[in-house]
Amino acid sequence: MKKLLVTGLLMAAPFTFANDDVDAQVEQKLNEYFASEEFDQVIDDAINRYVVRQQEAQRDAQRQAARDQASSLIPVGDNDYVRGNPDARFTLLEYSDYECSFCKRFHSTAKQFLERNEDVNWVYRHFPLDFHNPLATRQAEAAECVGKVGGNDAFWAYSDAIFERTNSNGNGMDAAELVPMAVELGLDEAEVQACIDAGEFRPKIQLQIQNAQSAGVSGTPGNFLLDNETGDVIPLAGAQPLQTLESALADLAAE
Repeated sequence: MKKLLVTGLLMAAPFTFANDDVDAQVEQKLNEYFASEEFDQVIDDAINRYVVRQQEAQRDAQRQAARDQASSLIPVGDNDYVRGNPDARFTLLEYSDYECSFCKRFHSTAKQFLERNEDVNWVYRHFPLDFHNPLATRQAEAAECVGKVGGNDAFWAYSDAIFERTNSNGNGMDAAELVPMAVELGLDEAEVQACIDAGEFRPKIQLQIQNAQSAGVSGTPGNFLLDNETGDVIPLAGAQPLQTLESALADLAAE
C-alpha cells in the first residue's frame, strides 16, 4: 500500500529520472518533496478542507436538530398579528415578553429588518417570563384585547407604545397605564377594560408559551425565521443584531 501511495505521488509530481537506481532516486525525490514548501501547502490545504467540512457538518447537524424541534411551531394563521405584507415569503416569528429589556432592544431591530426587506413579515407571540409577572402577562392580555377591539394595526401600534414607555424588568410601568394607552389609540375604554377583566386571552397566551417551550425557546426574545414557500426554518435565539438577521435571511433564501 505504501509503495502504491509513493508511486501515485510521484506520478502526480513533475519528476523525471533515469532507469537505473530507481529506488534511490524515488527515495531522494520523495524526501525532497516532503521537505518542500509545496508539500507543506498540500497538507495545510487538506487539513483546512477537512476542518471546514467538519465545521459545516456540525453546523448542519445543529441546525437540523433545531429545525426538528422547531417543527412543532404552531403555523402562522388568522389567530396571529402580522406586521408587513401578510403574503411575504419569509416570516420573523418572535416569542416575546413586553417587560424583557432584550426584547425592547430587539423590537427596534426587527422594525429595521422589515423596513429593509419587503419579502419579510413579522409575527409577535407572547412568552411573558415568570419573574416579570404579573405585569408582563397583564401587558400581553391588554395587547390582545387591543387587537380584538382595534384590529391588527392597533395591536402593533400598542405593542410599539408599550416598548417605548416601559423601563422593563417586571416593573417598567404602572399597569394602570394600560387602558389609557389604548384610549390614546382611539379605542373604546370600556370595551378594552371589560376584555382585560374577563381574562379572555389568558388561554391563548398560555398556549403560545407552551408552544414556544416545545419548540426549544427558553428565554426571550425567542425568534424563528421561516420560509413560507419551503417550510424551512432557522432558529435565532436572543436579541440578534440586524446583520445576523440579514445573514440568516440570505442563507434561507439560498437554500
